[in-house]
Amino acid sequence: MVSLLGKNFLALAALANVVLADFISEITGQGFKVLTPGNPQYSNASTAFNLRFTFQPAAIAYPNNAQDASTAMKIGAQFGYKVVARSGGHSYIANGLGGKNGVLVLDMSSFNAVSVDPLTNVATIGPGNRLGDVALALNNHGRAMPHGTCPYVGIGGHSGYGGYGFTSRKWGLTVDTIVSLDVVLANGTIVSASKTNYSDLFWALRGASSSFGIVTGIHANTFAAPPSATVFEYNWDLSTSDAASALSAVQKFVLSPSLPQEWAGELVLGAGSSSGRVAFGLTGGWYAPAVEFNAVIQPLLKTLPKPQSQKLTVGTYINSVQYLGGLGRLNTTSIPDSHDTFYVKSLMTPEASPISNQAGQAFMTYLANEGFRANTDWFVEVELYGGLNSAINNVPLNATAFAHRNSLWTIQFYTSAQGGVPPFPKEGFTLLDGMVNSIVNNSPKDWDYGAYTNYIDDRLKNWQSLYYGEHYKTLKSLKQRYDPQNTLDFPTAIQEPQ
Repeated sequence: MVSLLGKNFLALAALANVVLADFISEITGQGFKVLTPGNPQYSNASTAFNLRFTFQPAAIAYPNNAQDASTAMKIGAQFGYKVVARSGGHSYIANGLGGKNGVLVLDMSSFNAVSVDPLTNVATIGPGNRLGDVALALNNHGRAMPHGTCPYVGIGGHSGYGGYGFTSRKWGLTVDTIVSLDVVLANGTIVSASKTNYSDLFWALRGASSSFGIVTGIHANTFAAPPSATVFEYNWDLSTSDAASALSAVQKFVLSPSLPQEWAGELVLGAGSSSGRVAFGLTGGWYAPAVEFNAVIQPLLKTLPKPQSQKLTVGTYINSVQYLGGLGRLNTTSIPDSHDTFYVKSLMTPEASPISNQAGQAFMTYLANEGFRANTDWFVEVELYGGLNSAINNVPLNATAFAHRNSLWTIQFYTSAQGGVPPFPKEGFTLLDGMVNSIVNNSPKDWDYGAYTNYIDDRLKNWQSLYYGEHYKTLKSLKQRYDPQNTLDFPTAIQEPQ
């Protein structure tokens, strides 16, 4: 005999199946491609970039234009489904699949046009473009913009939450270039948001984009591509004390008021040649005449041990973008994207309080010992955001919803399962937690650090404050205004006041 509770459960399950069937019937009849469970293409389309996650969307829709996106949004809301946009699909925690089962995904891959206005040099970019293809398209017009190095990252999410690249100290973050956005609101309304139209929405979209709408067009300032670019690479194998001293020396160098905006760099850290040692690399770009580079870098090199290897690669700007992308090509249309099984944490450190000698020593000691013994592959990238001439930090804090305009470094801690395939070992979480704690626990108690939303972490406590700082309260209020039904929802979405 089935209990009353069991009968109620069966009734609810039957109702849910009816709703799902009606929803699929409605959305598949609108003239744009829709994949649902059972379709031969669905499995591949619903596979996350990070194989640590497996989610089953209720449907994956492929709108061809803003009206299609509006139609899909309305149908999703009508049937009570959460809706998310997927640009490149590179969300570290699969937010582009909704971050949970049963979500309506709007795949923006059809929004792949790039054009440049010859009078204003403002580019119109579809959010389905990958960074490599954006770089190529802009370069055809002699233009460029700041963005990350991985060619396969989608411009939609990248620009909506920051967007750091080696030209960011000179040009700002990708989000800082945006002058207007075409967006579909949660109720299906199609609007253009800018400083003069839906200005509060425009503010929120530049730093917390996915919580407020489906962006269908990005209008952004571009810059003249530098005629010359030099990629520099220096590598050392250091003891913990020498690695800590090297970090201190690099910090002093980048805080020099004479460091030009054209110099950009990051430290790349990994396991050393033996226990107790750290692989310490300095990589970056110089976006001015190559003959001027030596005079800029020598003051730093004089304070460091002699590198085990060094390499300068001089060429055009687009040559540098391709080189730093690591694939030997920028076009992403001919070869499918890859996958990994990984976990990431981030730390944005305050420029006013650089990493202390104590924290640097503890960090390098942890990498040299616990990192050397790790059963996962890992690296750490210490990316330069600040310095007195940084265009990132020259933007006023309240100009956009991006909440960190005082950072010296953004550190990405990345570890992946051996071979890049599941399962992901629990020790990987412990490894990265220890890396972050070695710095934070050896820094002042009131250390004003944060975390970076594009390096999203599904295990991060107090993420609202660490990602969005003082802006989160305002974002919650705007969420209530623009998405009162919480249709645009995923695990780290802005939540309206309860």
